Order: sequence, then C-alpha cells, then structure tokens
Amino acid sequence: QVQLVESGGGLVQAGGSLRLSCAASGRIFSSYVLGWFRQAPGKEREFVAAISRSGRSIYYADSVKGRFTISRDNAKITVYLQMNSLKPEDTALYYCAAGDAGVVTTETSRYDYWGQGTQVTVSS
Repeated sequence: QVQLVESGGGLVQAGGSLRLSCAASGRIFSSYVLGWFRQAPGKEREFVAAISRSGRSIYYADSVKGRFTISRDNAKITVYLQMNSLKPEDTALYYCAAGDAGVVTTETSRYDYWGQGTQVTVSS
C-alpha cells in the first residue's frame, strides 16, 4: 500500500509558476512509476507527466511540454511537478499517482494509488 499527499497548489496569474510536491509513504517508493494527472471541472482526468523508477525516462503531455518538469527524489520519497509559464487552461485539480507495473504510461488505469489532489487556479 502507498499513501500519496499532494501540496503546493494555489492561485497564480497567467505566466507565473508553481511547484507541486507529492509525498509518499508505505511500500518502497523507488519501485513505483510516478505520474501527475489533472482534472478540470466537467472534463475527464488527463495525463500531465510521468517518470520512471530510475528517473531516466520521462513523458509529458503535449500541452505542457517545455513548460512543466517532473522529477523525483527517492531519498525524500517525493515527486515534484515544476510548472512554469502557466496558462488559464492549466486550471485543474492535480493528482499524483503511483503504479507498480514497471511501465511509464499515460493511462490512468495503469496507476494503482492516487492522492487526493491539489487545486491549481490560473487567472488571466
């Protein structure tokens, strides 16, 4: 079992930055693929970024590529999402997720554990 707790969300103006953190507890953190997803009101949950167990493989959604950076610190059992050049369309509830299938994937069904989410609101 893995417990995930996100933090770092908030209200920011367009063009600003935020850094989300997701602290984990439970089973061996380094054995999990980690991902960030988001869900805006009235929309389905969508993939944002994912990072492999070693940190060497990283995927981004096209909508955030070049603006967002995912990283992990296995010693601190934390995964981060640095978000720069934020846009109003980035407004959503952001979730971190952990998957033990060993594959870096964009599919929500491949992730076994989810946090409660942290709200990001970008004003224009």
